[in-house]
This record gives sequence, structure tokens and C-alpha cells, in this order.
Amino acid sequence: MSQNVIFCFSGTGNCFHIARTIAGKLGDTDIFQLDRLSGPVDVRDAKTVGFVVPCHAGGLPLGVREMLKKIDFSFSSYLYGICSYSGYPGIGLKELSKIIPINYWAQISHHCSCIWLFPHTLMMPALSVEAAQKRSEELAGKIADDVIARKFSEKEIPYNPLNALESKAWPALVAKKAKDFSVSARCIACGQCVKLCPKGNIRIVNGRASIGTDCIQCLRCLQFCPEEAITIGSASKKREHYHNPAVRAADLMESCIHID
Repeated sequence: MSQNVIFCFSGTGNCFHIARTIAGKLGDTDIFQLDRLSGPVDVRDAKTVGFVVPCHAGGLPLGVREMLKKIDFSFSSYLYGICSYSGYPGIGLKELSKIIPINYWAQISHHCSCIWLFPHTLMMPALSVEAAQKRSEELAGKIADDVIARKFSEKEIPYNPLNALESKAWPALVAKKAKDFSVSARCIACGQCVKLCPKGNIRIVNGRASIGTDCIQCLRCLQFCPEEAITIGSASKKREHYHNPAVRAADLMESCIHID
């Protein structure tokens, strides 16, 4: 086990890139993808343990709470959490802190992943992809400095009951939206979406990707499709697809990545 550990969940790659940027400053860091955890993970010997998660409908992505409960951590470790969001941070960090009592928290805004709801350019503050990427890297670097200094957050993590209601309603909406996926004739049956899906919800059938309904709306399949053959509803057919420019699909297929 490395001295530092970061757990992340990433759909567009934004959270993964934040985690990797922090790890680059910390050194000797293992980055675990939360959706790739097959069983309990013991990180009690790690000096720092971080979590980088996105805001999905005001809360944590579906299944992440259960993933967090698989982690065996030590209260003597320095524990921290970061939320990546587009328009508002939601209550994900508050949910995280109920499972793992973090010492430090921070938030970073970036481009939006849910393009059936909003264009990816929707973020606060409004920035181009290049400017948002630069800002994210700078803020992640400052967070790494705080982690190295073992900074403790003085302010309480904010909580918004409206976000809690939104998050509670999210599973029902996800089940409904999963039926809106479509795969066009542009699909080349490369199988990348099959490997990316955290739920094993995609198969190749008759030379084309076939998407089931067991979906958590990470939208990796759509955002990373090299042919942009996957859409979810009419809005996503018109809007530009997006994934973090510094992250490859293959990066999100790894269960653990070590950064020296």
C-alpha cells in the first residue's frame, strides 16, 4: 500500500484528472476507481486518504455510498474529500462525511456531463474547456498543498434540503432515462463502451452496442464513444459531447493506478 490513497468516481474523466493532479504533487499515491472495487479495501496504513466524487443530481452517483462502505480506513489517517460539479456542488460531500469523517473538503467546478439535461458548457463560472481545465488543475494543485500541510476545514460542509430531495428522486428518473439510449449505424462495435460501463449494462449484439436499463447515468459510454454513435434523447443528438481532454477511456478502465 502506498503512503497516499485516492478513491475517485469519474464519468467524463474530470474527477479522475483532479485525483491524478493531486497525486502528482503528493507522490507515492494509489488511485482507486470506486466503481471497480470488487470487495473490501484496507487502507488503514495510508497516511492520507482522499475521495474525489462528482455531483449527480445534487448528491453522490448511484452506488457510490455502497462502494464507500467497502473501505476499511483509519481515523489516524488524514481524510479529505473533493466534489467536482458544474452548476452547484450539492450534498455529496455531506453524504460522504456521514460514512467517512473527512478532515478537509473542497469543491471544483468543471464542465457538465449530463448533456441530455444541459450542454456541457454549463458551469459556474462559465469557461471554455481550455480555461476550465487550467482552473481545475490550479485548484487541484492548491488542494494538494493543503493535504501536504494537513490543513483542516473550519467551515461545515454545506447542506441543501432541496438537493437531498433531488438526489432521492434521481433513481426513478435514471430508470426512465435509461430507456432513451440509442445507438446509431455509426457504431463500429469497438467494445469500448462495454469495458467502460460500471454496471456491465452494455453488450455487442449483431455488430452494434446494445444498452440495457441497469444504468447509473455516468454517461461514459456516450462521452467517450469515438464515433459519437451513442445518444440519450433528442437533446444529446444536437449537443457537443464532452470528456476531459487529458483523460483517455483506458484510464477509466483501470482499477488502480499508481503515481510515484
